[in-house]
Parts: sequence; C-alpha cells; structure tokens
Amino acid sequence: MNDPESGKLMLVATPIGNLGDLSPRAVEALGEAEFWLVEDSRVSGKLASHLGLKKPMKVLNEHTSPGQMDRYLVELKRGARAALLTDGGSPSISDPGAILTDRCHDAGVAVDGVPGPSAVIDALMLSGFFAQRFAFLGFLGRKPGAIRGELTAFADSPLTLVLFESPHRLDAMLKVAHEALGNRRYAVCRELTKLHQQIYRSILPDVPSETEVPRRGEITLIIEGRRRQSED
Repeated sequence: MNDPESGKLMLVATPIGNLGDLSPRAVEALGEAEFWLVEDSRVSGKLASHLGLKKPMKVLNEHTSPGQMDRYLVELKRGARAALLTDGGSPSISDPGAILTDRCHDAGVAVDGVPGPSAVIDALMLSGFFAQRFAFLGFLGRKPGAIRGELTAFADSPLTLVLFESPHRLDAMLKVAHEALGNRRYAVCRELTKLHQQIYRSILPDVPSETEVPRRGEITLIIEGRRRQSED
C-alpha cells in the first residue's frame, strides 16, 4: 500500500519527433512512475517500447470526463506516483493536463517536472526572428472570421506569434494572417526534429507552393511581431 504522503504527479516532456531528444532524467522519471497519464496510449506505447518499459497507461485528453479526472486525483492523493506526458513535447501546455496539475496543487499533491522538447521553443529558435517576447496562441479557430478576430488583437503588437496549424489549412491561415496583421515576416516550421524537417521563411502575403512547402506533417507557424522601424 502506498504511503499517503508520497503521491506525486511528474510532468515529463517527451520528444516531438527525434527520440534522441529524450533526456536521461526523463527516462528515469518515466521508469519510476507507477503509471502514465497519456494523451494517446498508442503513441505513448511506442515510446514505452523504445525504452523497454511496460507501464499501465491511463488516458487524459480533451475527452476525459470530470469524474475520471476526480478518480485520477484520488489515486494521487492516496500515494500513487504518476507521470503525465503528451503525444510529444511539454505536457500541460495547450492540453487538459493543466487541469489535473492545477487540482494537484490545490489538493496538496506534490508536482514536479522534467523540462525538455518543445515545438514552440524550437520553432522560435529556428525562425531567426526576435523573440524576447512572444505569444503562444496554439490552434486558432477554424473559420476565417474567428481567426481574424484573434489575430487582429496583435495588429500593433511587437510580440512574435507562435501558432500550431494543420498543413491543409496553411494557405487559408496565411491569407487571413495578412488581412489581420499586414506585411509580416513569417516562418513555416515543418516536421521539427524529424527526418524531413523544413524551415521556410517569407513575408505575408506570400503563400508557398506545394513544391516549396509540402502540405504534409506537423506545422508550427511563427509570425514576427510588428517591427517599429517599419512604422516610419
């Protein structure tokens, strides 16, 4: 039986593509956890196989009910030690893991984290744009009006913007981004850390051709903040 004082939620950043990016500390944390809280057991199962681990996996994603979240919290309060991870990157960033993390803090359950791979930070580094200050917007709405409304708030902002986007919606996103933000430099960061990684830089309203940027894979879009010198 678990010591009621030993429960812990360990947030573990996992590779966004290249398994070589998994840190030794992350491997240790994943190995010590009694079970994993995962976004998709099929994806995390591949990671477990790579590490030679067999861990019980419990799903925590946007479809997890409040009742199931309660049951996870009860297990942790009773002394369970769990690792929280997403399909790739840092957990609790743009996913419901933040809800459980928040509730653990409120309930007095220990929370710790192993930092590591992040598509947001990797894309910002690779873009070459000034990013001392930036805003991460995740996935925007699906309709042009909703996208335009969210981006218009940054029309006069020097903040560099970071977005996640489906490759099939890239053209529409760039068109609306130009309407909302005007001429801005941008970078399409595709398949980060993977075999076919690509960084395509241009200026809105340019839309790359299929040859220039294949509409496949995972895309992180960086849009440079308004440059003050351009106002003169």
